[in-house]
Amino acid sequence: MKSSIRRGTQREPGPDLARLPVAPDLTGINVIEGLRAAVAFASIILLESWLHWPPLLTMALAANLTCFCDIGGPIRPRLSALLAFAGLGGLVWGAFGVMEGYGLGVVLPVALAVIFCCTFARIWGVPAQTVGNVLVVVLCLALDRALSVEQGVVVAGMFWAGGLWAAFLTLVVWRLHPYRPAHAAIGGVWRGLSRLARDLRRLSADPGGADPHGADPGGADPAVWEEHARGHRRAVRDAIEAARTLVLELARSRARLSERNARALIRLEAAEQLFGVMIALSDYLERATPAQRAQAVGLLRLLPPMLKVLARAIRRDRPVDLARIERALARAKPAPDADPALRRMAERILDRVRIGAKLSGPEDLAGGGGLAGAPAPPWRETVLVPLRANLTWSSANLRHAVRASVVALPALAVTVWWPGPFTHWLTITVVLTMQPFYAATWQRALERIGGTVLGGVIGAVLAYYATSPAILAAMMVPLSVVGFAARGVSYGTFIACLTPLVVVLVELVEPGHSSWEIVGMRALFTVLGGAVAVLAGLLLWPLWEPGRVRDALRAALQTHARYAEAVVAERLGEEPTAAAEAAARAAGLASNNLEAALSRALQEPMRRGRSRIEAAMIADATLRRMAGRLAILRHEPEPRGSDAATWRAWRDWLARALAATAAGDRLPAKPEGADSAAFERIAAQVELLAGTLRRAGIGRPEAGGQRVGRQEAGRTT
Repeated sequence: MKSSIRRGTQREPGPDLARLPVAPDLTGINVIEGLRAAVAFASIILLESWLHWPPLLTMALAANLTCFCDIGGPIRPRLSALLAFAGLGGLVWGAFGVMEGYGLGVVLPVALAVIFCCTFARIWGVPAQTVGNVLVVVLCLALDRALSVEQGVVVAGMFWAGGLWAAFLTLVVWRLHPYRPAHAAIGGVWRGLSRLARDLRRLSADPGGADPHGADPGGADPAVWEEHARGHRRAVRDAIEAARTLVLELARSRARLSERNARALIRLEAAEQLFGVMIALSDYLERATPAQRAQAVGLLRLLPPMLKVLARAIRRDRPVDLARIERALARAKPAPDADPALRRMAERILDRVRIGAKLSGPEDLAGGGGLAGAPAPPWRETVLVPLRANLTWSSANLRHAVRASVVALPALAVTVWWPGPFTHWLTITVVLTMQPFYAATWQRALERIGGTVLGGVIGAVLAYYATSPAILAAMMVPLSVVGFAARGVSYGTFIACLTPLVVVLVELVEPGHSSWEIVGMRALFTVLGGAVAVLAGLLLWPLWEPGRVRDALRAALQTHARYAEAVVAERLGEEPTAAAEAAARAAGLASNNLEAALSRALQEPMRRGRSRIEAAMIADATLRRMAGRLAILRHEPEPRGSDAATWRAWRDWLARALAATAAGDRLPAKPEGADSAAFERIAAQVELLAGTLRRAGIGRPEAGGQRVGRQEAGRTT
């Protein structure tokens, strides 16, 4: 029910694509959010312990669940999500409580339809996905006991009261800063650039990797630099795209481009341009001589701490010591007799750092005014386009919704046949653990089971030493603070911190059950539900990744071909720099999509296709290197247009060669008489890429069967 990206945190994908990204991100801790949720939820619990009026428990739970639906950001979208959840949640709880008295024949079909809609809602983005997930929890809780019509009305009314109380507290009384998620996300981008620069410094000191005998590596080890590119470039590109989404959403929610939003746009644009130059610097340093690396020592020594200081200042929305930054920038410049290519890249890097440090106002925003008052897309575009794109069996989101509904059927039947305070955990675990892709389901199951067991033990110990209901009620405050403050750390950490709250709440609401019984039942249903979700992902209409890797690879080849064309057009003065920047971004995103598909494929129980996956990994590394060479071409200090015929000849050859590689055809002959060392290196990479894919049979059309469609809307989490 959370996404670290939305909250301004970004768990970085590592260079090992087969490793599950489950490491916690401690920068995601948000104590203020924990305090606000504690006031919304625990205050009503304490009130109920004083008045002893059970409907207040429904209000408290509604306030708690409404806080889950608040994902931060601009006020208007948050208000829409919270009010939609509060309204739908009250209807779902009251209606299903009443319907339960009419038997399974009435309850199950309607419940499955609601679960389908809730799980399919992810096509409209993360807020809709979050609301859908929490509505599934409401539905399962509603089936705990049958209600009369009068009781259903009371429950719905109290749920609406709790949801409105939480929304009022969230958006009026205790408003979280609407710009804070964007600041945190942009600060994460600059922090990622700092880590990239720090790793470049390490690799420049030891380009071949650490030698256990302390010997000179004697040259750059390509595998070490490929690992650097895969880990850091992917992480920074993902962080840039996450920050871009937040900033644009914030811009659309305002009637004009505010000064804060303009600064956020400037910092993000400067970071993206800095990222492009640092890719070129990485490729330069990999092939540099020891003397050339020595010329970059000052830049690499001072750049990481400068970027780290800027990241902290942006995240906290505070200015930096400009005089200190300027002194560091002056010391970081390479000497006048340094390699001209290095000096050109260093100048651009330091210039972008200076822009980030100065926090320029909106009058200095180049081209950013186009966002002022930018209207939100029409509802037909935001609602109908994703819906039409996903109403096909090739959509992973549609398959996921159908799979969740089918697997929820027996779990719901158990909940209805065996009523009590524990059985709803089975359906909740099954539906919320299941994800559109098997690798994500497997990761979610591990995190949920591990977090439940650890948090359950902690909660049982706390409940064991609570000697009265008043103490249990008082525990709700610190447990709510801890649970909600950990939402942005990781899913496993969040579950581990939330489970003690659940244990104490059940102990308070359902007296007569020991804390260890509660923990045992929750662990049992969580393990069982996680196992069912993983098996369902394996057996029910899975979309295996090798085929999707093929599509992602073709897309990456096409975007890199366009990137090469844009670079040549920029150097010849035929297109503006913005076109090359956009092409570089598209190529980076395509490489990230390819690596995401590869990561999922490596976590699948594949019986076939291993050789194609390995070839695709080689292709991914080759494309990263090609992007580095193209980045260097953008920044080499050669006269613009001095050899236009050569540049055009190589541009045409690259476009034809990458198209032939994607189709599995033979490469065209290289241009005659067009000598260029830079393009010759790129051509060698294309030839390596084509040979690797041809041997693995990736470029040829598939024999038999229909290939999975490519178009999907909505981002799965």
